[in-house]
Amino acid sequence: METKPLRLKNIIQDYPWGSYTFIQDLLGEAQTETPWAELWMGDHPKAPSKVWVNGQWQPLDVLIARNPEQILGPETARRFNNTLPYLFKVLAAQQPLSLQAHPNAEQAKNGFDREIHEGIALTAENRNFKDDRHKPECICALTPFWALKGFRPISEMVDLFCVACPETLADAIEYLNQNPHANGLQRFFEALMTLPEKKIQRVIGETAANAIANQERNNEFQWIKTLHELYPQDIGILSPILLNLVCLQPGEALFLNSGDMHAYLDGAGIEIMANSDNVLRGGLTTKHVEVEELMRVLNFIPHSLDILTPKTGGACEAVYPTPASEFSLSVIGVNDGHYQSRQVNGPEILLCTEGQAEIRWNTSDESLTIRKGNSLLVPAAINNYRISGQSRIYKAAVGDLEPA
Repeated sequence: METKPLRLKNIIQDYPWGSYTFIQDLLGEAQTETPWAELWMGDHPKAPSKVWVNGQWQPLDVLIARNPEQILGPETARRFNNTLPYLFKVLAAQQPLSLQAHPNAEQAKNGFDREIHEGIALTAENRNFKDDRHKPECICALTPFWALKGFRPISEMVDLFCVACPETLADAIEYLNQNPHANGLQRFFEALMTLPEKKIQRVIGETAANAIANQERNNEFQWIKTLHELYPQDIGILSPILLNLVCLQPGEALFLNSGDMHAYLDGAGIEIMANSDNVLRGGLTTKHVEVEELMRVLNFIPHSLDILTPKTGGACEAVYPTPASEFSLSVIGVNDGHYQSRQVNGPEILLCTEGQAEIRWNTSDESLTIRKGNSLLVPAAINNYRISGQSRIYKAAVGDLEPA
């Protein structure tokens, strides 16, 4: 295999909540009849990217298996079992995604082993653990991006519930008010999720009516109204009261750790995560929801939001600081200048979202042009590279190999 940046051809996921225009515009395609929700860049077995090598397109997972140290670097190949440790995505949501959380590493391994022992097929609808890995992730807004993340401070929660559902949940609200701590919230949430069906519908009915009446009051009630229109019988419509609601502006980001309940509601962004498909859902979906398993993984410590902004990581580059060892996300902005990479120690993926640039590597006289919508894999065997032109490029790298 040649030691050079490799062009990628990536898989589109056309989930129903996706956009008919955003990813299409990024790739220079016309509006489609089906929504495009995610563009996957990586070697995930569900949808591996293809790489242009020796005059043909080859699956990235196959290419890595044949050349693990050349592409991943010796350290990444050893630590992550000859696989790319991250999955890089463009996400475009025209409707809300499901309410969900991800397990930590120990929970993922134990849950995966347990379900294998129980004989639950990997493709079964009631399967909770698709692999034995955790799934920290980071979402960076490309457009105004609405999201829910983490249980909000309990005082805020109580105030909102007193407006949304003061009659049907009167006793539960009083309990939460008297127990404003993680254990109190855990008991409150479990009681809410296990209410009898008739009581759930009364809670939903009262909340929806009061949200409509107060929709001009705040964004939480506007989103409850929207979620109720989409999921009229789902207790998950209460999530804007339970969780922190935010509209990220372009360039702002969120880091989601294991156990953080979250949902992406509307907008487009760059997403990077550990290379896992483990999702435990809590509502706003027609898919499997298992409350007992969800309760095991959730972090019930209330907190305010911590919005990430990029920190200067060198000329033309800004890095989003996260604790993830699997990935690092940064943005490279070149404007009639040039970007000089640091020593490349692990695999990097470059995605151009604006403009056009030229990339040169090592001491080679060769170059590649990267335009809006193009993506490249930079193998670890490349020592360094240089980007010139006018462009905005998002870079995925291995976390422990990149300075924060």
